[in-house]
Amino acid sequence: MAGESQIPTQAAVKRRFAVSLALFYSAVFAVSGTHLPFFPLWLKAIGIDASWIGLINALPAITRFTTLPQITALAERRHAIRAGMMVSVLATAIGFTAVGLQQQPLALFLIYALTCMMWTPTTPLTDAYALRGVARYGLDYGPLRLWGSAAFAAGSLACGFLVDHIAARDLIWIIVAWAVVAVATSLLLQPLDDVRRRTTETHAGKALLRDGGFWAVIASAALIQGSHVAYYTFSAINWQLHGFGGLTIAGLWTLGVIAEIVVFALSPRFSLHPSTLIAIGGASAVVRWIVTAQEPPLALLVIVQLGHGLTFGMTIVGTMNLLVQRVPSHQIARGQGYYAACNGLLGAATSIASGAIYARIGDSLYYVMAAMAAAGALVIWSARHRLKAHPQSEVSGG
Repeated sequence: MAGESQIPTQAAVKRRFAVSLALFYSAVFAVSGTHLPFFPLWLKAIGIDASWIGLINALPAITRFTTLPQITALAERRHAIRAGMMVSVLATAIGFTAVGLQQQPLALFLIYALTCMMWTPTTPLTDAYALRGVARYGLDYGPLRLWGSAAFAAGSLACGFLVDHIAARDLIWIIVAWAVVAVATSLLLQPLDDVRRRTTETHAGKALLRDGGFWAVIASAALIQGSHVAYYTFSAINWQLHGFGGLTIAGLWTLGVIAEIVVFALSPRFSLHPSTLIAIGGASAVVRWIVTAQEPPLALLVIVQLGHGLTFGMTIVGTMNLLVQRVPSHQIARGQGYYAACNGLLGAATSIASGAIYARIGDSLYYVMAAMAAAGALVIWSARHRLKAHPQSEVSGG
């Protein structure tokens, strides 16, 4: 009887974990969905010139490979991933509030730099918390993560609607409002079992970095995700030059997010090995960028945009599933930090280079992105046998 009475309790705990995490993902990605397209517009509205806007917008990418790994590792050493998430969103809300009160470029740059130091670790810490829950409760990552994608799209569309009804200089307060919602939802997050080990783990981070399989996973993912830089940076500009209106451009972006959500929702049914999922994502990206470089008509572009579910969504699902396999639970935040740092470093370098390349060859920049995606697919494909034969890190002891 005691065993039977524990079943509903365990199911209820599992459900509370999933619901609270979905709410937190939604709030965090609503911040990003509002910030990514509209923060530069706010900077311009308050009189910041283009050179300063470029410098300020580079800060999130810079902090991803400088301070972020140290913060995620600190949260892990303190056995405080959940607490780290709560502190991160609180500092983000305070930071964006302080940013909104500034109009001088240098002061804004410095305050935004401090804000990014605390904001950018939020997603890696959340993914680490999610993956621990996946291992603890037998959940699937995709259905949890899809709420973040849905909120990203909803936040972006909602802010796009408000742009026509409020002054552009007030857009920062929409970002602040979502950050406050994230703080509120963080209070609902459920504590997980303490996974600290009493054995000596002083060289855990170095041991993880000696795992070739781990490097294959994060390098391939970074290359494939990095190949999306041209799309994120120049797609709207290109489509506008080709005669597409704002509503059409917004619709094309939304199609990509919808496809991503569908992949996340269906991911529990995937039977292929995670390395194969990443390889499919990379191969799909090669095709997607080659077709995009041809300046396709709208009908074909719609199909290409639906490919975002494969190029982005499937790559993420495969990566997270492999990280669950490769990285011990007590090192998952550190692993997420390294993964985010690799993404940030390659993304920042690609972003800087893509501007110069685009100025020279225009849409042909997508061929360079196709080459990046191909490299990522080759890395994971060449490592697939090792990843299948040794699903856990050779240096983890597990």
